Amino acid sequence: MKKIILATGNQGKLLEFRNLISGYPWSVLSLKDFPELPSVEETGTTFRENARLKAVATAEKTGFIVLADDSGLEVDYLNGMPGVYSARFAGEPGNDLKNNQKLLSMMEGVPDPLRSARFCCTIAVATPGGRVEYFEGFCEGQILKEPRGCNGFGYDPLFYLPEMGKTMAQLTGMEKNRISHRGKALRGILPVLEKILSQDG
Repeated sequence: MKKIILATGNQGKLLEFRNLISGYPWSVLSLKDFPELPSVEETGTTFRENARLKAVATAEKTGFIVLADDSGLEVDYLNGMPGVYSARFAGEPGNDLKNNQKLLSMMEGVPDPLRSARFCCTIAVATPGGRVEYFEGFCEGQILKEPRGCNGFGYDPLFYLPEMGKTMAQLTGMEKNRISHRGKALRGILPVLEKILSQDG
């Protein structure tokens, strides 16, 4: 079975990716399987730059084919914030509660028609030989005034999908994989990944 690395320590992302590629003969490792690796600083100003940084650095250090994503929330009223800073919006990396509280505070009093937003995801696939491929996915929605649902992670409880009548945190795993930004990006890059793995022997 071919092994690939998903360059994340986020268990929510890892579970989503494993579910999405469950029909493929690939074993997915994460950064938690390589505790000796130094963390890659996300110094990019775009999702693509950060995804590339993580994918290339991990592929070079491990010799494996690596998938890395950078994803986040863009709120139109906030001129695209929090964007690439989504995970550390409130200053403490990965603190979903504080990030959501800060977003709600900044959106206080904003009327529904101005609460449009989207989740964005860029996936980079890097080989140890230096090849890098990209794919992007987007999911449009609105920011609610209070959280709903207990599934998912990050801003999912505040991200309302009008066509579903639910927040991202109220969806089943199957529903989320079908419509999410990350699901769309991964499905787009799967043929590329399949080709790279077949060429890898």
